[in-house]
Amino acid sequence: MKTKEIAKLYDRYAIPVYNRLGIAARKGSGSWLWDYEGRRYLDLFPGWGVGAIGHCHPHVIRTVTAQMKKLMHVPNTFYHEPQARLARMLVTSAFPGKIFLCSTGAEAVEGAIKLARRVGYPKRYEIITMKQSFHGRTMGALAATGQTKHSKWFRPMLSGFRHVPFNDIRAVRRAIGPKTVAVMVELVQGEGGIHVASKKYIRQLKELCRRKGLLLIFDEISTGGGRTGTLFCYQQYGVTPDILLLAKGIGGGLNLGIILAGRHISDVWEKASHATTFGGNPVAAAAGIATLEVIRREKLLQNVRKQGAYFMKRLAELKKEIPAIREIRGMGLMIGIQMDRPGAPVVQACLRRGLLINCSQQTVLRIYPAMNVTRKQIDLGLKILKQAFEEALGQK
Repeated sequence: MKTKEIAKLYDRYAIPVYNRLGIAARKGSGSWLWDYEGRRYLDLFPGWGVGAIGHCHPHVIRTVTAQMKKLMHVPNTFYHEPQARLARMLVTSAFPGKIFLCSTGAEAVEGAIKLARRVGYPKRYEIITMKQSFHGRTMGALAATGQTKHSKWFRPMLSGFRHVPFNDIRAVRRAIGPKTVAVMVELVQGEGGIHVASKKYIRQLKELCRRKGLLLIFDEISTGGGRTGTLFCYQQYGVTPDILLLAKGIGGGLNLGIILAGRHISDVWEKASHATTFGGNPVAAAAGIATLEVIRREKLLQNVRKQGAYFMKRLAELKKEIPAIREIRGMGLMIGIQMDRPGAPVVQACLRRGLLINCSQQTVLRIYPAMNVTRKQIDLGLKILKQAFEEALGQK
């Protein structure tokens, strides 16, 4: 089929909630994506962060294929080896506790909300989250999200959330009340525009939660799995959360969400008080194992730190040439380019030249390359990006 034929089927049969880019993706490999006309794209935003080890990594493909030949799905009332192995790998890589496996980041957030409310039951149920945060599009995660633009059509929202400014410890202190049970924060606000939490803020937040008897939840759905240069972003802050949330890249391209709860709260749920049908099935769990193996074997954390520093340096140089660029922000290979005007024309100009990036908050270009991206690919991406700026903004 051709792209136009596929698009017609979508127009007729798919609910139109997405802003399509006009590309029909046919295959991917590493940092490259091909469409049905055979055109190749350099993908520096693979799968909205899901492609953290690139498209169709061979080790993940082999592992998942082998698992699918043995067992694809059983209920979570059964034991199975891939889930047990993945649980051990995650806990021993992070902090003492236990995990709950689900299918998506939003589902992990929903589970964290329920777990926090169970800890605080019956008197404490409120959770403090941050303005400009993004925690997902299901109703609980949407209520936690600190952006009204995502929730305005779906009110009334689930109650029990207070939104305060990011990186503002005083605002958190003021928001705490007798019904507060937890604080949930992204260490880097991704969809919110690549805003990085300061180390001082996170350490103050941990101490405040300790003194007030509150749970500290880190939403690392975007930052977890190595993207910021350590396996989990919190490891760069010297602060351990009570609950850690993971998804996106941790499944190597398959749908996998994770709740890691500290030992002190990991057994508070009664049997059957929370569950999921598909979460942590043998195939998804095997993909998670393979992804962690790839990160270790290919030394991808070192590559993230090396290539991330190089990317940021080159972007700082580009900023000097492009007046429309106000600021470069990020950690590792989670990068934002703050512009003084809408970024959509730049994204479209990149697309026409075979480069895939993203724009959030209208004015922030987002770049989340695969963790195995090469310097040659970064250089090519920067070359195209500069050309796109010149075309879209008329700056040469």
